[in-house]
Amino acid sequence: MPGMKNGVYASGRKAPASPAQAPPKITGAANLYIPYITDIPFLGRVLLGQNAFVYLSVALIIGIWHFLYRTRAGLILRAVGDNHASAHALGYPVLRIRLLAVLFGGACAGLGGAYLPLAYTPFWVSGMTAGRGWIALALVVFASWLPFRLMVGAYLFGGITILQLHAQATGMGIPSQLMSSLPYLATIIVLVVISAVRGRAGSPAPASLGLAFIPDR
Repeated sequence: MPGMKNGVYASGRKAPASPAQAPPKITGAANLYIPYITDIPFLGRVLLGQNAFVYLSVALIIGIWHFLYRTRAGLILRAVGDNHASAHALGYPVLRIRLLAVLFGGACAGLGGAYLPLAYTPFWVSGMTAGRGWIALALVVFASWLPFRLMVGAYLFGGITILQLHAQATGMGIPSQLMSSLPYLATIIVLVVISAVRGRAGSPAPASLGLAFIPDR
């Protein structure tokens, strides 16, 4: 919820209009290169020829999974998400834990935003996220709040994005507007399918998601 609120707020607080000028050139993140190994056809480039953001994303997923399911602090965080009243009754600072979780999520979102001008394109322009944050929200639902499933979903939607770029480059007789909308159409289709499948099973979301916590006085 804080992410949705801040996204809507920030979209209305863009930089004021300025004279048309070329977007500033940025030195992008360098790709990893290991002599001979990176030169291996296909696998070498895919596995050992990416930039630091790619490897950091995998490390983050592994670290978050370990934190959530293998540490006491992760158990407390999940308890706060599932039943904040019980966590508060046990003496855990619910509001502080929620704040730290939101700050960490914001930092991860910042890394995602930094990827665009530093790795995806070599320049920065206002509004270059183009609604990708909403796809990130859909990914959380798609993954059922499970870290490794989230990574699979992220690469799936990312692959669709790259696919439409390559399809446009080949000169296929498909309108570019339709090709550009493919990631968003895929998001809608996945959400509809998941909602239909989970209709009777209930939501896997944390039970206290979106509920305000007011400590007892």
